[in-house]
Amino acid sequence: MQKKLLGITIGDPSGVGPEIALKIFRHADVLSTCHPVLYGDEYVLKRVAPIVGHRMPLAVIGDPREARTGVVNLVSTNALNEPYDFATVQGKCGHAAFTYIERAIGDALAGKIEAVVTGPIHKEALHEGGHDYSGHTEIFADLTGTTNYAMLLTGGPMRVIHVSTHVSLRQACDRATKERVLTVIRLAHDVVRGLGVANPRIAVAGLNPHSGEGGLFGDEELSQIIPAIEAARSEGMDVTGPVPPDTVFVKHRNGDSDIVVAMYHDQGHIPLKLVDFMGGVNITVGLPIIRTSVDHGTAYGKAGKGTADESSMIAAIQAAVQLAKNATER
Repeated sequence: MQKKLLGITIGDPSGVGPEIALKIFRHADVLSTCHPVLYGDEYVLKRVAPIVGHRMPLAVIGDPREARTGVVNLVSTNALNEPYDFATVQGKCGHAAFTYIERAIGDALAGKIEAVVTGPIHKEALHEGGHDYSGHTEIFADLTGTTNYAMLLTGGPMRVIHVSTHVSLRQACDRATKERVLTVIRLAHDVVRGLGVANPRIAVAGLNPHSGEGGLFGDEELSQIIPAIEAARSEGMDVTGPVPPDTVFVKHRNGDSDIVVAMYHDQGHIPLKLVDFMGGVNITVGLPIIRTSVDHGTAYGKAGKGTADESSMIAAIQAAVQLAKNATER
């Protein structure tokens, strides 16, 4: 397989993102499948390198297509070239993290890289840095002009895609409409095919306890979710549900489906993180570019110590390579 050219943002400099970005260069199996190009700042990586015992030379390049082997290729934005603290919310670090993302998205849209893999950011620092987004997903949607998108998590044997994410629980109930549920089912079908499953089996979770129990515990299943499932089936998709939320993930883990459509953030995040917290991957579905990410935060408690686990970053890279490979073959 031809190696894929990936852009990897180092995340908030105050967190563990720069450390795990450098640690991937220890893994020959990762480097055998891709050419990783880091998006960050030279100042930050030179500070972090001795902390993680990294000795590979750093090569600052202007275009990711100039990447070469045997070095750490870096597209440096020069957004942060002054002292900063580890494990602290700082607006300058939030702004720098946004700048890395913005540059990588631009290069991906221009066809200079085949996918973007993102390190963790801190939402409060992002806001203090002048960028009013609730997370990576919303940044990517805005900067790519995408309307229909969703968050997908993978970990261990599980895949979960979400009808809503960073909104209140009250708002999440309102967003579980027929139109939105059908959109997410379609996105689930497409992304699982992109991950190599020819005929995806999609399980749709209910919103209410016992999936509403025929309307006794809420009527969203009857008025919104079931009509969306029926519409998806009419389009030829293999969809089951609504499956009661307290059993759908057990069945999914046992192999009854290839992906679960969860109705809101915690309904999908809790079971997946329970199964595979450190190896989870976040994929933004519906974008014109490929984006995967670690499924953990900035981990301030470990920042600056060199002990952060890079497992989720490696899994995110592997997912990006798989999606890029299948996109090329289609």
